[in-house]
Order: sequence, then C-alpha cells, then structure tokens
Amino acid sequence: MIHSLSGGVIAENEIYTFAKVDIAGTPRWYLSPTSKIKAGDRVEAPLNGKFVTGVVLRTEDCSRQTAPVPMNRVQRIGKILSES
Repeated sequence: MIHSLSGGVIAENEIYTFAKVDIAGTPRWYLSPTSKIKAGDRVEAPLNGKFVTGVVLRTEDCSRQTAPVPMNRVQRIGKILSES
C-alpha cells in the first residue's frame, strides 16, 4: 500500500485495459477482458440492454484514477469475435 505525503492512502496500482469501440458510428469506452485486445478487433459489447457488434478503434492501459470512464459505471466487452 502506498501512502501520500498528506497522510492518505493512494488507491491501488492495478492497471486496466480499456478499448474504444465503434458501435454504429459512435465510439464508446469499454473495459476489456484481456490486455491482448488491439485496434481492428471485432467485439461484442453491451448497448441498451443487449450485446451488439463493434470494432476496436484503440486501446489504453489505465489506473482507476486515469480511466476514461468512472470504474463504477464502466461496461465490459462480452467477447472478442475476431482479431485483426
């Protein structure tokens, strides 16, 4: 556990892989099930209560503090359909 100079505890150091997925022309950020995902992969991701197909535009490794979406609201990719 790491402590800050002000006496508080800095959050965990875990790294998460996020994927920006194009679904029907709209990019959305999802948490990836694997760090091996890459741009061009086709994936299944949740949207409006069902799973739809999209294409990964880019990926980013982030901590909880630098995530593009708040960790308590992030949705997860269901599965990778094909790799580029």
